Amino acid sequence: MANRVEIRTTSSALIAMIADEDTITGFLLAGVGNVDLRRKTNYLIVDSKTTVKQIEDAFKEFTTREDVAIVLISQYVANMIRFLVDSYNKPIPAILEIPSKDHPYDPAHDSVLSRVKYLFSTESVASGRR
Repeated sequence: MANRVEIRTTSSALIAMIADEDTITGFLLAGVGNVDLRRKTNYLIVDSKTTVKQIEDAFKEFTTREDVAIVLISQYVANMIRFLVDSYNKPIPAILEIPSKDHPYDPAHDSVLSRVKYLFSTESVASGRR
């Protein structure tokens, strides 16, 4: 049990988002948006002018912020920075890939789903079940 990760418990945590404008707008209307004292937001709107570097920087920022518990990222955006998403292995913030209006969800590209499948296949092999 020495390898357990300490999970911070605070009174509140944010959901960060990296997605297209329609997806971000929906979450903002639901009350998920936040702007701190330094005018930093908890979202990045990805459009045709957004560079991969900007997406990488936002992903790195959101995954290192102490006040973020979940990062929602559109799957087509996650595919642009797949190497970062797949190499991320901390439990908090959790990374969840979501579909967008113009890009359907593809379970074959979802890093969380592939990890779960791997764990269950390893577990079933280790226990002798198939």
